[in-house]
Amino acid sequence: MTPYTPPTADQLLAIRVNAGIEELAQSERFAHAEPDLVEAIVEGVGQFAAGEFAPLNRVGDLEGAKLENGVVRLPDGFREAYNAYVEQGWNAIASPEAFGGQGLPFTLSCNVLENLGAANMAFTLLPMLSVGAIEALEHHGSKDQQAKYLPDLVSGRWSGTMNLTEPGAGSDVGALRTTAEPITEGPYAGQYKITGQKIYITWGEHDLADNIIHLVLARLPGAPEGSRGISLFVVPKYHVNHDGSLGPHNDLRCVSIEHKLGINASPTCVMSYGDNGDCIGELVGHENKGLAAMFTMMNNARINVGNQGVQIGERATQQALAYARDRVQSARAGAPDKTAVAIIEHPDVRRMILRMKALTEGSRALLYYCAGQVDRGTLGDAAAKNRAEIVVPLIKAWGTDIGVEVAGIGIQIHGGMGFVEETGAAQHWRDSRIAPIYEGTNGIQAADLVTRKLGLDGGEAMVTLFETIAREAVGEAALASIAKDCAAIARWMQSEASLDDRLAGSVPFCTMAAVTVAGWQLMKQAAAVAAGAAPALAASKPVTVRFFLDRIVPEAAGLKAGATAGADGLYALPAEALVG
Repeated sequence: MTPYTPPTADQLLAIRVNAGIEELAQSERFAHAEPDLVEAIVEGVGQFAAGEFAPLNRVGDLEGAKLENGVVRLPDGFREAYNAYVEQGWNAIASPEAFGGQGLPFTLSCNVLENLGAANMAFTLLPMLSVGAIEALEHHGSKDQQAKYLPDLVSGRWSGTMNLTEPGAGSDVGALRTTAEPITEGPYAGQYKITGQKIYITWGEHDLADNIIHLVLARLPGAPEGSRGISLFVVPKYHVNHDGSLGPHNDLRCVSIEHKLGINASPTCVMSYGDNGDCIGELVGHENKGLAAMFTMMNNARINVGNQGVQIGERATQQALAYARDRVQSARAGAPDKTAVAIIEHPDVRRMILRMKALTEGSRALLYYCAGQVDRGTLGDAAAKNRAEIVVPLIKAWGTDIGVEVAGIGIQIHGGMGFVEETGAAQHWRDSRIAPIYEGTNGIQAADLVTRKLGLDGGEAMVTLFETIAREAVGEAALASIAKDCAAIARWMQSEASLDDRLAGSVPFCTMAAVTVAGWQLMKQAAAVAAGAAPALAASKPVTVRFFLDRIVPEAAGLKAGATAGADGLYALPAEALVG
């Protein structure tokens, strides 16, 4: 497998142009995000990822996580790399200073995860889930819970998980059956006994962190059915004593770990709570308001899963470029010299390489635009908060679709060797394929876009975004045209389409919207580079942006018919006839 080389110049360009880090640094809250510090973080975490996480990517895939006597163990080197990650403070970049964090913009936290995930996607799921747990407790935990759990979660000495899914409740979280019984007497009075089983719990058990803080959705006695009756509980692997030391093991265990298509170094656990009737948890926030509290964590995770599309796209592109440069086969068609050349010289391979680069850089631009809007929302900018809400499903859905596509093209460039495991190209595709599924499938993201997000600010937030792009796309006819189409589709969905019609067109519309916003942000990058920013990208950036605007944007524009076709054609056959 090709070593990981951090794309520092392109990351810094996206952080400056798309996230607007210099503007964020003018606020009191993010004043520490000065240019020198930003560069030091991006360069430093890139070097760390390449040196510590990347060498473990292949061994993690081949050996994977193993459950032994109730403990999940990782291959040699993982514990040392994780300890180095904690010691160097990378987990604490954007966490609150009151609990040991650095209080820097979320944008920089995204960059930490981008580098780590491109180096080793499966390993990076561990800190990714911890970041979400920190945010959930920061926003919804009591002061006592924050003091008890956040310092060690922020440092990374403890890790966090998110427990939603159950065997009978997948995407329909409201169907869960895990219970929480109030404790009225004894040392745990005021807390709850948790009983139930959760599946697909990422890094639910492992031996890298000293404690694991599980955030678990469960039902209280008499709670309403469905999502209105769900509460959130913090359930530590080890009880935490009043002095902060670790007490006895809680009544929870990993029953098994899943054997998966990819991300083999990430233990995906079946977790059982309360087998002996003695699993203790604390209520987070208010009774029956757990889904709203968990959604804080989930929304963060959706951005970071979209980030995984960028990560795997970058890694697959680097590997494909290295192979295409070194693999010599056939003379270039039409060349007078019939000497065999590196395959990167052949037109179709060149097309595939440019597509990989353009899609990866486009998804990166979209990622950091989203992160910058999140940071502005944190500063109190209501319009930016709404803009981030709209962009989250775009980066999660399209970003992860791009990761799969780019990794697949990487296999194609390798030819038969891509289908053979020794090169490592297949691992990137196998790892990428989970991202469109978890944290809400991409169909759910698209549904969210055309339901909840469509109505933000009375429906004007989404339309305004596309009208702004159309107005700013000076000289870019294709981009201006698709932006106008997106605005028109949004208005049609708001005023004329039935709910079924909106949902039927949601996925093509989500793709159109994502490509439109990504193209807009790439256009800004190209303008910045033309004005002297990022001299290292002066030759390459105009080419990849041009490819995106001239080829990717027109492709997405062709999705308009699917976005507006309505639902009738989907139900022209009853289910029985469709199955045959």
